Amino acid sequence: MRKEYDFSKGKRGAVVPTPPGKTRITIRLDDDILAWFRGHVEAVGGGNYQTMINNALRDYMEHKIEPIEDTIRRVLREELKKKSA
Repeated sequence: MRKEYDFSKGKRGAVVPTPPGKTRITIRLDDDILAWFRGHVEAVGGGNYQTMINNALRDYMEHKIEPIEDTIRRVLREELKKKSA
């Protein structure tokens, strides 16, 4: 290591500029949530876990994910159908 470094041409901020339509934030997620997304990306052969989290949030926001009440009703119907068969 050098005794001194020249930072006179250094710039503050992100090294990679944020693309239009995106905002750089800091977010705290539970370790198991982050591990699941990272593991899922690895399991499908690559990609970006941050994009996957963004897509999951968008699906939730746009109600593409079935509401919990509908999920419970669907599961109960399926189970009752199995019992009567």
